[in-house]
Formats: sequence, structure tokens, C-alpha cells
Amino acid sequence: MTRLRNSHTVFLAAICTGTILNPLNSSMIALALHSIQNDYRLSFATVSWLVSGFYLASAVGQPLTGKMGDLVGRKRIFMIGLVIAAIAAIGAPLAPAFLFLLLMRILQAAGSSAVYPSGVALVQGHVIHDKQASSLAVLAICASVMTAFGPTVGGFLIVWGGWPGIFYVNLPFIFVSFTLGWLVIPKDVKKTGVNFRSVIHDLDLPGIFLFSTGMICLLWFLLTLEEAVHVFVAGIGLLSFVFFAWREWRTEKPFVDLRLLKKNHTLSLVYLLFVLMNLANYCLFYGMPTYFQSALHFNVRLSGMMMLFMSMASVAVSLLTGRWVDRIGPGAPIKTSATATVAGAILLLLVTLNQSAAMIGIALIVLGAGYGVGNVALQSAMLDVSPKESVGISSGLFQTCRYIGSILSSAVLGLIFGKTVTAAHLLTLSWVLIAVSIPALLLSLVFFRNGRRLSAH
Repeated sequence: MTRLRNSHTVFLAAICTGTILNPLNSSMIALALHSIQNDYRLSFATVSWLVSGFYLASAVGQPLTGKMGDLVGRKRIFMIGLVIAAIAAIGAPLAPAFLFLLLMRILQAAGSSAVYPSGVALVQGHVIHDKQASSLAVLAICASVMTAFGPTVGGFLIVWGGWPGIFYVNLPFIFVSFTLGWLVIPKDVKKTGVNFRSVIHDLDLPGIFLFSTGMICLLWFLLTLEEAVHVFVAGIGLLSFVFFAWREWRTEKPFVDLRLLKKNHTLSLVYLLFVLMNLANYCLFYGMPTYFQSALHFNVRLSGMMMLFMSMASVAVSLLTGRWVDRIGPGAPIKTSATATVAGAILLLLVTLNQSAAMIGIALIVLGAGYGVGNVALQSAMLDVSPKESVGISSGLFQTCRYIGSILSSAVLGLIFGKTVTAAHLLTLSWVLIAVSIPALLLSLVFFRNGRRLSAH
């Protein structure tokens, strides 16, 4: 038992099998949306709440539970997150109505969001310094691979057991992570002076509430726009964001540090580009599987195989981009990423004229490669321009930008796709991608110079 507890490999396995839950579940549902939409007889706008609800809960949950782990103990939050994720994995397939399924999906996001930041912090706190970088790299690669191949994995699970399979598959990972974690993760050190009031004060719950209210109202307004214009909902959302900005500017420990963004213009630009990149990427991630099944009448297995073009290109390029950025800096890779996204969006326009699998595959390869390069390069740029004392805050905001882009993508898809999806819908989606990617390209060309490092200004 002592040998097991001292094993670096076992410790890393315990953390890794837990931290992959959030990225895996964020993408695996892409192939299930069509089946869930048909089973519950819903519009795409309604079923897309399964996507936006997950990302909204993750956007709030990751920084929230990460902070809670720092305050009350990382192992405790890690293990609680696994239990919550297990409850969601069992409850979701038994959902008697869509609302219950949505609640289980949000619960799944909350549990997996608690696991991820706590797991990363556990590695940083308990792994020997000379193994930290390689251990964190393993977590990052596993998360990227799970995100990229989630739709394909989900497709095969749906073929074998229907859409409930994408929830049940979590249970083996949770069991392994919980069992190993119980045995090998060191106990939390008890902290003095930590009580309920101090935890609540440090979490900025009013800011979190205002941010969540604003995002929910924005999504509600956009996803129901085809049916009715809810001016009152839009007004509440706008006021929530105004009060959110007012509070975050003045509070000592904000949920989103707006003062940092004001002082560091380059960092703000990196965040903006990351939002735009993820908006384009997740429009494809969730839109293309539905297009394959509804418009082209591909079966689930073939749809999953088609998404491999995008996934494999993204993963392969990500692995190569790190060395490229180390050698010449992030400037040129960021420009290359934006250029590839524009080119891929234009190729997607041609797909509406020639709906051949080869043309679709080429477009997805180009778009996947663009995202893979941009994901690594923008993260490197974020680290370059962040003050050393604010790297943790900057990294948290970087992940929040990823979630904001993905949340907005579900709203865009809800507006474009109705109960059925046609080539005309793909044409509209292509123009949206062009409208998003061209400003990103122009910004990268104007503001990012070539060179090994970027400067904050």
C-alpha cells in the first residue's frame, strides 16, 4: 500500500481520469443532440440548452470551485466533484422529461468543474518540481484529446447504446479516479481562520450571481428570438451586466478582474480573439454533426467519422505548434490560425454547392488545423503578456473566454437551425463564420508582430 501511495504514475492516473470528465462531456454530446431532439420532439434552439447550460455552469463553476479548493481543501473538493458527476451520470439517462435532463447536465458540469481545477492544483502542490511540467502537460494533452475526439466517441456510444451511453461512460472513469484518489491523494492540511463567512467573502458571490443572470438572460433572449422578442428579458440581462461591471471594478477580490483588462490592452485583445476563435470552433463542433444527420442523412457512426477530420487535424497541429511558438513566438502562429479559419469558412461555402464527403473533409481539416494552432498560440501569448503576479487570474479568465465563446455558439446555432437542417442553414452558418473570422484576422495582422515575445501595452 505504501508503494502504491508513493507512485507518481498512480497519483497522476487518479487525477487524469477525473480531470478529463469536463472536456470529454463538453464535446461528447455533439452527436447526441440530434437523437435527443427527436426523442423529446424539441427544436434545436431548445435542445441546445444542453450545450449552453453546461458551459455556463462550467464558466462559473471552475473559478468558483478552484477558489473553494484553495480555501477548504483540494482533495475534498476533488472527491465531492466526482460524487456529483456520478449522480448526474446515473440520473441523466433516467430523465422523464427534458427539463430533468437539463438539470442533470448542469449538475454534471458542476461536478466535473470541481474536479478539474482541484486536480491541476493537486499536481502543482504534490508533484516533485522537476516532474510538474511533464505532469501538467499530460493533463493538458489528455484534455485536448478528449475534447477533440469527444464527438467521435459519442457517436460510437450512441450506436451501441443510444444517447444514454454518453452519460453511463463516465462511471468507469469516476470509479477509477475516486478509488485511486482516496488511496493516493494526500489529506488536506487543516487551515486556521477559515470559516463559512470568510469563504463566502472570498468567492464574490454577488459578482457570480450577476454574471450568471446576465448570461442566462442573453441566452434566453437569443434562443427564443425566432418565436418572440423578449424585451424584458434582454433588459434584465443588460442591467445585470452593467451592475456586474460596476461591482467587479470596485470589489477587492472580483470574479473577473476588469482592472487587469484595462491596464493590459494586449491581454484584452488575446481574450477577444480567443472568444471569437471558440465561437467559430464550437459552431462547427455542434452544428456539423446535426447537419450531417439532418441534411445529409448520415448515420451516427458516419457523422462521428466525419468529425474525425476536424479532431485529428486539431490535435496533430496542436502537438507541433508548441515547438513552433517556442522557436519564433506566438505572433506568426496567431496570424496563421486566423488565416486558416477564414480559408476554412470559405471552403465551407463551397460545400453548399458540392456536398461531397471529400470537400467537407478538406474544409474540416483546414478549420481544425486553424483552431489547433490558435489554441496553443493564444495561450502562449496570454502567458507572455500577463504580469507574473497575475498569471493565475489571467489563466482563469482565459478559460472563461473559452466558455463564453462556446455559450455564444449555442445561441448562434439556435438562431440558425430550426426543427430541420438544410444546406441553406449551412450556407448561413458559413457566412457567420466568415463574419467572425475576418475581424479576428484583421486584428491579428494589425496588433501582433512577429518575434519571440509579446509585450503588454
